Amino acid sequence: MEYVAVLLPSLVVGLLFWFAMKAVFNADKSERQAEARAQAEADAQAGLGDRPDTGRK
Repeated sequence: MEYVAVLLPSLVVGLLFWFAMKAVFNADKSERQAEARAQAEADAQAGLGDRPDTGRK
């Protein structure tokens, strides 16, 4: 039982860190997707369509 008492705080802190990093990466991914959509809409409104010079669509 003393092994659990010794390892439990580290496991809890590790899980908290994992959840925090997962949230940060998901927020970053969502922000990148939103930026790509906004850029595509701006390009479409400007009449640029596909942009072969940048390699993006």
